[in-house]
Amino acid sequence: MKHTITFTLNGRAVTAAEVRSTLSLLEMLRDKLGVTSPKPGCLSGDCGCCNVHLDGEVVPSCLVLAPMVEGRTVTTIESLGGGMERLAPLQEAFYEHLAAQCGYCTSGQIMTAQALLNENPRPTREEVKRWMAGNLCRCTGYYKIIAAIMDAAEQGEGQYASNGKAAPIQAAG
Repeated sequence: MKHTITFTLNGRAVTAAEVRSTLSLLEMLRDKLGVTSPKPGCLSGDCGCCNVHLDGEVVPSCLVLAPMVEGRTVTTIESLGGGMERLAPLQEAFYEHLAAQCGYCTSGQIMTAQALLNENPRPTREEVKRWMAGNLCRCTGYYKIIAAIMDAAEQGEGQYASNGKAAPIQAAG
């Protein structure tokens, strides 16, 4: 069965036609709508590369079926900051701390960290570690990622509009 899905993507109403019932949000974003920042990684919700916000909550887009976003709000890293013209404070902190090396997991890392800062603008280092546990990175060793998030929190600039429903992603196993 195919659907026409209308939802809000990064603040704009969008419609995706001819969407299979089994298509994931990740596939719809990348293949039908051209939003390629969420990356396919494990495709089982364990790595965090495809994390987006769904109604303000961090979700692995590989596990959300596209028809489930009908009438809802999806936010990707493209909506942070000033789009392509200006980095968001959290993105700037990642840049300053060299918290991204290959960049594959960076979008998911930042979307998870942004949800944390929306929920708790002044997290402890242990809270940051707990929230980020569901995001895998094979390049940085996490020290720079944690430092970037702590720096953004200390500057008090990590927040953007959210409905406050964010929750940490639990590590598998």
